[in-house]
Amino acid sequence: MTAPKTAIVLINLGTPDAPTTGAVRAYLKEFLSDPRVVEAPRWLWFWVLRLFVLPFRPRRVARLYASVWNQDSPIREITEQQTRALEERLGMPVRYAMRYGRPAMRPLLDELADDGYDQLVILPLYPHYSGTTTGAVADVIANWMHGRRELPGLTLIRDYWEHPAWLEAMATSIRTFREQHGGADKLVFSFHGIPKEYEDKGDLYGERCRRSAHLIAERLSLADDEWAITFQSRFGPKEWLQPYTDKSLEAWAGQGVRSVQLVCPGFSADCLETLEEIDAENREVFLAAGGERFQYIPALNANAEHIDGLARIVRDVLP
Repeated sequence: MTAPKTAIVLINLGTPDAPTTGAVRAYLKEFLSDPRVVEAPRWLWFWVLRLFVLPFRPRRVARLYASVWNQDSPIREITEQQTRALEERLGMPVRYAMRYGRPAMRPLLDELADDGYDQLVILPLYPHYSGTTTGAVADVIANWMHGRRELPGLTLIRDYWEHPAWLEAMATSIRTFREQHGGADKLVFSFHGIPKEYEDKGDLYGERCRRSAHLIAERLSLADDEWAITFQSRFGPKEWLQPYTDKSLEAWAGQGVRSVQLVCPGFSADCLETLEEIDAENREVFLAAGGERFQYIPALNANAEHIDGLARIVRDVLP
């Protein structure tokens, strides 16, 4: 028997094509139209999205994107770097796509299948499974499969927050940053939130985030009062997973916490939510409330420990 012709496919969330109102509107329309992201009656959300969200929100969000934009969106630039580095590390084809925006998933899957790849390993770059993220990736794969007569073998890596390689990459990154910059009164693990009702309905994402933070803190030998878990990026009027990052920073500053270091383990690449929301908006929240020193610890991005960890995660599922 010959070895299967195998390719690795990295999936990240997505980005607009440009930091402009029109490009952001197109991106938000695709993103917020996904029922995995916004669970609401379709007829009601259709009108809310078009009458209240898309006419107003894109202009403000475009300004935020412009504040972090390089030659391209940071998340796309970094995902490209990760793709090239992982391909070199594995010695096999690695491609990437975005769940929302470009490069899109379906054309890439078509291209790989048409090129004769008979085994695809899909790695969503979300360490912690949620129906809103990896579940949405699985939806695209399932819909794509309906339209093809011949299918490659497919392996979807559900998540990897418990994998020792990822945990050690996170701990090494934090440890190295603190060796270079010193410590802080509190190390904060901030995760992207989801609506509380999603957890109530059975999405265990919040539990996975909390457990992974505990495992990383154990590797760093942190005492219980030296670190904390929060959730960021809430949207709309509903309750989201708590405690909220901004409210916690404000409260700690009022309680005498002078310095914090904040890391976002759920983000595999720095993006709007880390570079602008955390390192700009939440920095200002903490300092304005009386804090004295705020330091953001960058995402793992394309650093060597992260690429080594992703390579181990992929190798674990290869034949």
